[in-house]
Amino acid sequence: MWKPNQPGTTPATPEPQRPAPSVSGGAPSFEPARPTAPTSSPVSAAAGDQATIGKSLIVKGELSGSESLYIDGKVEGAINLPGNRVTIGRNGQVAANISAREIVVLGKVRGNCQAADRIDIRAEGSLTGDVIAARISIEDGAFFKGGIDIRKPGAGDAPKTPENSPEAAG
Repeated sequence: MWKPNQPGTTPATPEPQRPAPSVSGGAPSFEPARPTAPTSSPVSAAAGDQATIGKSLIVKGELSGSESLYIDGKVEGAINLPGNRVTIGRNGQVAANISAREIVVLGKVRGNCQAADRIDIRAEGSLTGDVIAARISIEDGAFFKGGIDIRKPGAGDAPKTPENSPEAAG
């Protein structure tokens, strides 16, 4: 009869090696095998093209680029990301004018917002400033103070009909 504890024999299925505790040093390790997606909104087609400003970061100046942005820190200045989404997280505090395809507000925004598609102010969100967008959504419990200008997609600042133009008033 075979005895598993007998010296000189190895079991058929050896136990996997465990990492030594001194390697980790007690610090949490990050596992790249488990990617996570933001739970606050659906992931866009280019989910990998999103930059993040973390809770402890403070940015002063102008932000521009060609990828979506998630803000959980503080930003002062201007944000210009045409064709992309700007999401202000629950911890985010923004004092800036924002121009983007889509703006989602979960934190605090103080400034004018212009979106080619939509602006979404969630229940925890606060927006103080004027809004220009094709669509706007304000959930129950959200704070909004400012003006709203709903424009059809592709509409510019010029009047659309001759009746609204200053030349027609003459």
